[in-house]
Amino acid sequence: MGFLDSLLGKNKCPNCGTPGAQINGAQVFCLNPTCTHFLGAQGRSEAPQPAASSPQAKSGTPSQAVTIQYQNFQGQQKTFIADASTLKRSRDHILAKVAPKGQPVALSRRRIQNLHEVEQALPPGHRGEAGESYPNGRERQVLAYHKKYKTTSPLYEKIRAKYPDW
Repeated sequence: MGFLDSLLGKNKCPNCGTPGAQINGAQVFCLNPTCTHFLGAQGRSEAPQPAASSPQAKSGTPSQAVTIQYQNFQGQQKTFIADASTLKRSRDHILAKVAPKGQPVALSRRRIQNLHEVEQALPPGHRGEAGESYPNGRERQVLAYHKKYKTTSPLYEKIRAKYPDW
């Protein structure tokens, strides 16, 4: 019944309290990548990996963790560990799935303390850096429409020439 208990979330990690831990005798396998019991890695000293629920982790390809330093609206300092493959820019926010459960969050770019590092981890076309232009809403709408329906128009070609990596 230990396995079913871990699936139902009855077992909690004795170290961090994350539900869903697997306990086999003296071994503890935690789902929290920041925990010392994560996948049985006792006393692990390297950087934590993103949550196992990400699509990259399921496919077996290695993914890269990004640490995001954030100050919330109450002035509290928060640290998020996100999977780099899930980062996306949406207007003035960065969208990401964060550890330990892979929950999606939207973080305001104004409040991210290490914005330069986070933007470096974004895929090309989503960075919006000073040297890299970013399409406005109307241009994104035209790009998305023609990409979805696999069509073209003179306006689409003009916008594609302006943003070739989009």
